Amino acid sequence: MTAAGRRPSKAARAVLIPALVSLLSGACAPLRRPLPAGPRTPITDGGPVIEQATAACRAISTITLEMAVRGSIGGQRIRARLSAGLGKPASARLEAVASIGQPLFFFVATNDNATIYMPRDQRVARGRPGALLEAVAGVPLDPAALRSVVTGCASMPNVAGMLGIGDNWRVTTDGNDEIYLFRDKANPAWRIVTTLHAGTDGWRAWYSNFERGLPRTIQLVSTAGRFDLQLELSQLDLNTPLGPEAFQLQVPATAEAISVDELRRSGPLGGK
Repeated sequence: MTAAGRRPSKAARAVLIPALVSLLSGACAPLRRPLPAGPRTPITDGGPVIEQATAACRAISTITLEMAVRGSIGGQRIRARLSAGLGKPASARLEAVASIGQPLFFFVATNDNATIYMPRDQRVARGRPGALLEAVAGVPLDPAALRSVVTGCASMPNVAGMLGIGDNWRVTTDGNDEIYLFRDKANPAWRIVTTLHAGTDGWRAWYSNFERGLPRTIQLVSTAGRFDLQLELSQLDLNTPLGPEAFQLQVPATAEAISVDELRRSGPLGGK
């Protein structure tokens, strides 16, 4: 093992970056519904609104899916395909699928402990889930937040504090986030259509193309401009048992351990 501060070799960067990051022509199609700007007024239907908006997602204990990702991270255009498994309360497994050869990386996390293993160059990094995902993919989500984003759900919605913006919008907090709910004539059911996460690592998520109450398209954008991603979800499988082994990795003893900073420098953010 080399010193933690050593810059990644040219060979290691040559493996991870071209494999994960592909130049694209054109940008993601805009899916961002404008948020309402009218006055916010107290309402009395917060309970039924949340009940309807989360009916599909709150019953999910586990979910597996395929995820096509395109957009930009750290100013670089990217395209990737991921297989994901997520479980309550805070477990996640991601596999970056390659068109040929070995997967680009495996990521597993349970609570505050995560591991990412890159089999092509035999390197492994360990740390907090959000820090590892931010380093390799620009997105600082822990397993619970990742599950909420993928399902377009709310974990701790403030029903009593919900406010109305006109007849077809509702807004309230969800822990440290703010969620917007919407209904229209074409589909009168209430849905969570936007989540705003504040802070230095802030982001916004827009949900669309709902099927059976769950979004199939998600626009995930950093408020600081670090990433702008469109996620297309498919092959959703709900509540299939996922044992603890699904969120564990067998990493070869010969794999080189690297720091989160080294992982960041070899990823699409390039030390930004």
